Amino acid sequence: MSTSFESKKVVIAGGSSGIGLATAATLVQQRAQVTITGRDADKLTRAAAAHPGLHTATMDSCNRTALDQFFQAHGPIDHLVIALSGAKGAGTFAGLSLQELREGFEGKFWPQLNTLQAALPYVNKTGSITLITAISAITQAPGVSGLAAINGALELMIPSIAREIQPLRINAVSPGVVNTAWWDFLPAEAKAATFEQFATQTPVGRVGEAEEVADSILFLMRNRNITGTIIRCDGGLSL
Repeated sequence: MSTSFESKKVVIAGGSSGIGLATAATLVQQRAQVTITGRDADKLTRAAAAHPGLHTATMDSCNRTALDQFFQAHGPIDHLVIALSGAKGAGTFAGLSLQELREGFEGKFWPQLNTLQAALPYVNKTGSITLITAISAITQAPGVSGLAAINGALELMIPSIAREIQPLRINAVSPGVVNTAWWDFLPAEAKAATFEQFATQTPVGRVGEAEEVADSILFLMRNRNITGTIIRCDGGLSL
């Protein structure tokens, strides 16, 4: 069985930075035909300049009409990776703004499902779909109940969807704390201190890198005997 990605058509929604871009970069190196989508045209331009051969499409994944038009125009694809994410929903429950939690769902849960539904008719049955969730779905830590709701909801759907769309496969990778631009809402010193704190709580003794999560994504894309599964790539943070 071939495990080559050469000439395979891959769409990565939310691929202009972080885990999505790390995945795209690896696939381009392996001669896949990769298209990344994102809302920020400047980020997409920079990503394409850094990785020759990478195709881009400006896309708001909250816009279902635009998604339908994009996938119809793009045509058949072999693999779909959905790395869309928001930054809202964290905080202890007593003080958690439920409006911000709604916005958290609007930033990740609904865009991921919008993209998945729009793409389904175009993903080859021998291919794969991989969602990026987060370890907050299962950590049961203070301050992440809202994030747990968003990511847990996505993870709970995956096994049922896997049965519905068989033989097409769907899985998810659930990262822990990863050194990406998602954390750039913090000043540099605070970000470094936060990573240091998480490193002391994590069995591997450090935070993760986007390329390590990308390795897990490619594993799920390549292995045709895995579906309906969540892979935890969290350095043991959830233990």
